[in-house]
Amino acid sequence: MADRVNALVDAGKATPGNPLGPALGPLGVNVGKIVQEINEKTKQFTGMKVPVTIEINADRTFTIAVGTPPTTALILKEIGAEKGSGSPKGTKAGNLSMSQVLRIADMKKEVSLGTTVKSRAKEVVGTCVSVGVTVEGKDPKEMIAEINQGSWDSSFK
Repeated sequence: MADRVNALVDAGKATPGNPLGPALGPLGVNVGKIVQEINEKTKQFTGMKVPVTIEINADRTFTIAVGTPPTTALILKEIGAEKGSGSPKGTKAGNLSMSQVLRIADMKKEVSLGTTVKSRAKEVVGTCVSVGVTVEGKDPKEMIAEINQGSWDSSFK
């Protein structure tokens, strides 16, 4: 039976210290090698916390599964903000372009409920509502209406 370790690490900057070292050390695996592989697999999310699952087999081999940060964290990274708007209806934290929305939708492809680029983009735009971020300078609800009407279909190819 394999041992499983779940951790939330700084993408691209995991260390043999907390939280990985104390969890992996007693399992007799090469912690440095695991940390190196985690950093390689998470470097695209640098500056964010990323969930990772490490499965260690009886023969000390391991597999690493990297999750993606929450959509809100990806949105905030794209706009360069540390947090969303405290009052999303009145104050806006920033603005995303459609290309940024599509980049986030692509990052979330593996865990999204959306099966098409269009549906994943709508999920990202929907999240912008609660974070207080506009899309292409417009209210996210207005953008979803435009997406539903087909105004952005050329972007979803």
